[in-house]
Amino acid sequence: METSARTHGWRAKLHEIIYGTHTPAGKLFDIALLILIVYSVIIVMLESLPRFDVKYHRFLDTSEWVVTILFTIEYILRIICINKPKKYVFSFFGIVDFLSTIPKYLSYFVVGSQYITAFRALRLLRVFRILKLVRFVGESNNLIRALKASRTKIFVFVFFVLIVAVLLGTIMYLVEGPEHGFESIPHSIYWTIVTLTTVGYGDISPETSLGQFIATFIMIIGYGIIAVPTGIVSAEYATKDDKDKEINGSSCQDCGAHIMSMDAEYCRKCGCKLTED
Repeated sequence: METSARTHGWRAKLHEIIYGTHTPAGKLFDIALLILIVYSVIIVMLESLPRFDVKYHRFLDTSEWVVTILFTIEYILRIICINKPKKYVFSFFGIVDFLSTIPKYLSYFVVGSQYITAFRALRLLRVFRILKLVRFVGESNNLIRALKASRTKIFVFVFFVLIVAVLLGTIMYLVEGPEHGFESIPHSIYWTIVTLTTVGYGDISPETSLGQFIATFIMIIGYGIIAVPTGIVSAEYATKDDKDKEINGSSCQDCGAHIMSMDAEYCRKCGCKLTED
């Protein structure tokens, strides 16, 4: 019984360090993991440079093995310290962690040059480690909630923009015609969307005075369109920021969900009791 209590205490402490950000040890772990992630991504990018890889292949290969082993240890510890490991293993970040670790092992065990070439592509999955950087953005949860809350307004706005693009594209087809590159209405709509979003590939351009006037009008509208969704999300973000001033830096030991409220007693996702009586 005493051994079980010690084990539980050890797992709880480990969980607090790995999944929590409200303690000095948790912050130090996150910083160390952030440095390791950035370093691993730099290694992957350097390996893609043929001249650099030829010159420093041994160093890069050794560094990749060290990084892979450290990520493997981290992955195992994450499974050990959570009460319901399946939820982590099959979660988004759990799959990312797994996929970013196995390619190095696969490239080591696969024998035969004809197969190594194909399996080397799997090593590119290590770049997925950069997705873990989301964990270190403290305001990411607020931003995600703001985007979700404003998705209806954004959808209506995008739908309105598509209607405008269809109308203006049809007008441009009538004004310019196939002789000026506007071969069909869909092609004209494509040009309108490209112009409206201020991308401007330049593969099609109006040649008539009226067409150029309409194009100028579309470009001006484009700058206004950029500001609208930004304003919608910003307003929602500010509202959410006022409502959610207190954000806990820990996570549930059962399912790994982030605990949003400082005084929460139960997990918002699985209902597990968070505080000890």
